[in-house]
Amino acid sequence: MRHTVIDPVGVLVEDADVESLEPSQVEEIRTLAAEHGVVVFRAQTLDDVRFADFLRSLGEIVFTEGETPVDGHPDLNVISNVGRTTTPRSTFHVDTSYVAKPPSYTALRAVTVPREGGQTVFSNQYRAWETLPVDMRSDLADRTLTHVVTGLDLPDDAESSAEHPLAALHPLSGRRSLYMSTPKRCASISGMTAEQTARTVQFLYDHSTAERNVYRHTWQPGDVVLWDNRCVMHRADHSGVVGDRVMHRGMAR
Repeated sequence: MRHTVIDPVGVLVEDADVESLEPSQVEEIRTLAAEHGVVVFRAQTLDDVRFADFLRSLGEIVFTEGETPVDGHPDLNVISNVGRTTTPRSTFHVDTSYVAKPPSYTALRAVTVPREGGQTVFSNQYRAWETLPVDMRSDLADRTLTHVVTGLDLPDDAESSAEHPLAALHPLSGRRSLYMSTPKRCASISGMTAEQTARTVQFLYDHSTAERNVYRHTWQPGDVVLWDNRCVMHRADHSGVVGDRVMHRGMAR
């Protein structure tokens, strides 16, 4: 696939139709996502049926309980500002990291693009890990982080907490990334007190999301954006949005 690398995270693929991918192209997309974190496809014409098929080509579709499903497509969820009286809020996070087997991939399909604003912002968690001080990497390399759910009304028997390596080794790239989420979801780091955990998590979060380490994606009609949750965090920037912003989201593991 012809692609252009986006600094500091991501690639723009210029010659792929995600409606009609060959198995070799799916593997190439997995490789690109593992190496670069974010894969941007422009000028796509797929509907939700084909969007779900694309996700299934990458793995088993998973749905986060508590989200709003797309009408007629219960495997997908809708993200929208339409009809809201308050501006949505979003902080950098990893999708559904509070379960034992989180989704490897998330994708968004642009349904309605606002006239202004509404970017999605991605952080390079490989670079976040690699640019930490050497002594800090040594201290954190074998620690785990307990992720907990926030902001969702889950059934009593739903998973709501999981422990993952903080310096996670990506199974495809073989590189370590800083695997964390928004601070409210980072409950404890192994071997640390609550105070040490809070201080360390905030430092790592600020370090990860510094402007030099993020790519701001400005949406265009027809965009499909895929990212690898194992090596990026993301957030929606809802400031300065003019017009309707509607995205359909799916996840696969």
